[in-house]
Amino acid sequence: MVKDIGSTGASHRARAVAACALGAVAAWHIGPAATWLPPVRRALAPSLDGRGRADHVALTFDDGPDPASTPHFLRLLDAHGVRATFFLVGTSLTRHPELGRTLVAAGHEVAVHGWHHSRPWLPHPSRDLREVTRTAEAVRRVCGTDPLWYRPPYGILTGGRLAAARRAGLRPVLWSAWGHDWTGDADARSVGASVLKDLRAGATVLLHDADNWSAPGAWRATLEALPGLLAACRERGLSVGPLAEHGVGDVRARPIRPAGP
Repeated sequence: MVKDIGSTGASHRARAVAACALGAVAAWHIGPAATWLPPVRRALAPSLDGRGRADHVALTFDDGPDPASTPHFLRLLDAHGVRATFFLVGTSLTRHPELGRTLVAAGHEVAVHGWHHSRPWLPHPSRDLREVTRTAEAVRRVCGTDPLWYRPPYGILTGGRLAAARRAGLRPVLWSAWGHDWTGDADARSVGASVLKDLRAGATVLLHDADNWSAPGAWRATLEALPGLLAACRERGLSVGPLAEHGVGDVRARPIRPAGP
């Protein structure tokens, strides 16, 4: 009987230790993802919120490049004399390398969005590191420039993704204002209103130049909304440009230059 009680106690302790370990892993994995909530970002992580120069707005696009949509954004931005940051998906970049090179040749900044556009339901730090590193290397190889920024798909910054970004020498950044431009009922009016609702001096704006993970054709609403958004920034005395020139956190504003040989 004493032996049975001892065995039962040891079993309980083992289960308790396992539960604590599982809880710690879950907290490490999920904890940073709380920054998806704008109030949390604004209060605890201003640089993750994309807060930069008070006279500047950083314009960013996710989910490209896509030959069906990205060239339209390039033409519009060029017509307005505006440069932006494009967060690229590795699989899309390797399918359309000429678009990645075109982005850089046009003066835009390219950054890392991930190899796949997946949700991190379970912790997988080795996969996170492999995919973030692989995308950064693809950006360097294809575009000839060193990426500085990382924005996780869906804005979900888990512990594994945060660690992977740091190992890859990338700075995580989310956004201060967004267009909700991925839905089937988005139009130019709704995209513009959504951005302007949260647009402040020093903001980072999130939009999408591709619909691979959005409603089909959703990018058209974004494209139509852009001229009005750029005009609104000018009216407020705000210049618009890429994150590299935004001065986020302790990263000083810098010109965009290709990587060295």
